[in-house]
Amino acid sequence: MYIALGAKKMVEETIKLNDVGINVRYSLDSKPVVLFLHFSGGNLNMWSGIIPQFAQEYSIVAPDFRGHGKSDKPETGYHIDDMANDIYLLLQRLNVNHCHIVGSSMGAEVGLSLAASHPELVLSLICEGALYNEFGEHGLFKGTEEEIEHEKEGLRAQLAERNERVFATKEEYIEEERAKLTEQGLWNEYFLAFFESNLQQMPNGNYTYCYLNRVRTEYIQKYWDVKFEQYYKKVQCPILFLPSEEEWGDEEIRSILHTFTTLLDLYEIEHIENSIHAYVWMQLPITAGKVAVSFISKHAESNL
Repeated sequence: MYIALGAKKMVEETIKLNDVGINVRYSLDSKPVVLFLHFSGGNLNMWSGIIPQFAQEYSIVAPDFRGHGKSDKPETGYHIDDMANDIYLLLQRLNVNHCHIVGSSMGAEVGLSLAASHPELVLSLICEGALYNEFGEHGLFKGTEEEIEHEKEGLRAQLAERNERVFATKEEYIEEERAKLTEQGLWNEYFLAFFESNLQQMPNGNYTYCYLNRVRTEYIQKYWDVKFEQYYKKVQCPILFLPSEEEWGDEEIRSILHTFTTLLDLYEIEHIENSIHAYVWMQLPITAGKVAVSFISKHAESNL
């Protein structure tokens, strides 16, 4: 299938990788490759306001992670390393030997895993995420092992109580999201493109999220034990950190981020005013896109 995104004509297809089908939208030629990795619960359509800003100077690869969008949803395999391996195999299939990565939230985590395990592949990395751990020394929740385990037990109970939402029509879901974001002054055409692709049809004709509870639960519980410092130690490419307004205003997060930066040879930090974590790429696509293009352009030129 071909998709027109701005002036860019892109292929969209599902590519089978070790029995997992990964849906991907791409346009590849001789230009440097930019890989766009979406957030947890997201899909590749979140980049509809960003990709056109890269269209003239770059090749594009934008996948749906396993368990997301139109990709397969296997029973297991939702550690960030599992998803990073999917993307590595996908890039191999597409004959991509080097790329720049723009990662949002979970996408930043997966991009970081990919950069740590395959440093020869990743030329630069934008981390709008992976700024702190959940638990432990470099986490937001500190305490003894017993206190941490007690906290996890409470969070597991919350995850178990979460019900799968069901909608009679896609329009019902979109109108619900439109009302919430309009009230916050955020609604725009880019959110519409995203939410239109966020549901899958059930056998009875109703709709539910593409991001199933079992997928979300496994990802979150495995995320709790991730120690990002172990990844940053292995990264060789320059990184741009993009903390949100809320994250930038949190002294503890800034302190943890500073610790992570001491493990890197080359990094930058940029704060986009009023930005919302993960949603910034749809909320402020022109601003966020300009920041991403500027950073990647600088490092694309240095790798010529």
